[in-house]
Amino acid sequence: MLLAVLNMPFALITVITTRWVFGNIFCRVSAMFFWLFVIEGVAILLIISIDRFLIIVQRQDKLNPYRAKFLIAVSWAAAFVVAFPLSLGNPNLLPSRAPQCVFGYTTSPGYRAYVILVVLISFFIPFLVMLYSFMGILNTVRHNAVRIHSHPDSICLSQASKLGLMSLQRPFQMNIDMSFKTRAFTTILILFIVFIICLAPFTTYSLIATFNSHFDQKHNFFEISAWLLWLCYLKSALNPLIYYWRIKKFHDACLDLMPKYFKFLPQLPGHTRRRIRPSAVYVCGEHRSVV
Repeated sequence: MLLAVLNMPFALITVITTRWVFGNIFCRVSAMFFWLFVIEGVAILLIISIDRFLIIVQRQDKLNPYRAKFLIAVSWAAAFVVAFPLSLGNPNLLPSRAPQCVFGYTTSPGYRAYVILVVLISFFIPFLVMLYSFMGILNTVRHNAVRIHSHPDSICLSQASKLGLMSLQRPFQMNIDMSFKTRAFTTILILFIVFIICLAPFTTYSLIATFNSHFDQKHNFFEISAWLLWLCYLKSALNPLIYYWRIKKFHDACLDLMPKYFKFLPQLPGHTRRRIRPSAVYVCGEHRSVV
């Protein structure tokens, strides 16, 4: 949302007029905001992916509300520290040949090191960490599905003993809540795919433009920059739609906000709180009421 409000309108005007008309200072500030919001968006997706990995693979539910708020605050602070130097300006930022200030060719070792840092933090490092998390989740889901289909009774009795239900005289069939597991993982996977498609071209393009003078001086540099920049903006537009489509609590929260402005819509009931131990769902979940 912040990226759409603080960056997209100016980039749209520049694409229409084919030149930056807002001055060098604002161009540098817009570049800072762009990378600030991009890095923060990636950081949130990374936190969610690691949380899913800990819950599904490690059976650990460590992300309570306090820790979530703390991690979000730290991610904002870290993103600001990384992006702030852009507001100070650099002659290698190119407002005259791009929709906004973008990285251009330079021989300065310090400038090149900064570009590499931004690209690593905004795409390559999160990509590797999330890829590892998803591979671990897929392996765990596959392993558990095979194990449960082979020995359903023994697994459920083992889980019951851990819950202190040894007084049960006969085994009971407990089915895995596969729909919950699959939907949660699929949602993060969709966000991960959108992340790759939207950010990989622009970050790679920025890296090449910094090190290749011929690439930087191409006559169609403006057109390529514009298309890749709007591809980054597309990620910010798609993420809320994915949340609305895939996450029921987000969907209901959006609907809850609407009656405040559209009185003809009925009020919706309140929502349940986050389950105390979501990791338990990934073991034996259909008869949780016995606990």
